[in-house]
Parts: sequence; structure tokens; C-alpha cells
Amino acid sequence: MNQEIAEFDPELAHAVPHFSVLLSSTARGARLARLLADTQLRRWGLPTEPANQLVAELAANAATHGRVPGRNFRLTLYVVGGTLRIEVTDTRGERLPEVRCPEGMAESGRGLLLVEALADRWGVREERCPRKTVWAEIGTGNAASRTVTSR
Repeated sequence: MNQEIAEFDPELAHAVPHFSVLLSSTARGARLARLLADTQLRRWGLPTEPANQLVAELAANAATHGRVPGRNFRLTLYVVGGTLRIEVTDTRGERLPEVRCPEGMAESGRGLLLVEALADRWGVREERCPRKTVWAEIGTGNAASRTVTSR
């Protein structure tokens, strides 16, 4: 079973707008991650691009390269000040992502190049085995001066 136990701090929940969901490590789960992120960003009144593209790439990587049959991946979004942080956690901690240029007409291998181009910052956080979290941060425009509410 793939469960996590976390302490819930109601004061923090209101201070930092956040959204977190566990999804199946499949192409369908990756598509759903993008759709749910789009909906949440709209609720918060934040721009959906390039965040949607970042979520799509990170979720697709989790479903493709981070897939372990029977285990899920987690999408987490949160806003601190004027920065949106997108995190995707999967259960293939031994497979760390690397940016590489695909050769010739290869049909895949460009996802992290896109993440690198769109994100202000991105990286990988190795966690307690067997997990890893790939994250990306982007500015939210004028969001630092307005209040984003968590729903």
C-alpha cells in the first residue's frame, strides 16, 4: 500500500496556498495531473502557462520513467510570495533525471530541456528510499502583491 502519514497544521494550510493529489503512474494519471493543476491555478487566480507545461512534463516523466507497477505519483502545488512551486514525487528514487540532448530525430528526451527553459529554477530532491521529488519554480507575475486563497 502506498500511504503517507503527515501532521496537519491548520495555520500553515491557510498561510501557504497548496494543492496535493496522488495519481496513478499512467498516461491517464499524467493527463489528469495537468487538468487538475490547471483547475487549481485558475481557482487561485494565477496564470496557467507555463505552469501547465511544467506539470505535463514532470508528470509524464513520473508516469514513464518513475513508474513502479502498483505505485502512484504525487503532484503538489504551492505558492509562497510570488513563486509557484510544482513538485512531482515518484517511487523510483534510483532513477534521477538528467538533462541531455536527444540525437537527431529522436521522438523523446526533450522534456527536461523544456523544464529547464520554462522554469526559473528546478531540481531534484532525493528522499527516503525509494522516492524522489522533481520540482520546478516559476514566478506568478504580480501574485506577490495579491492574496491567493486556498480552497
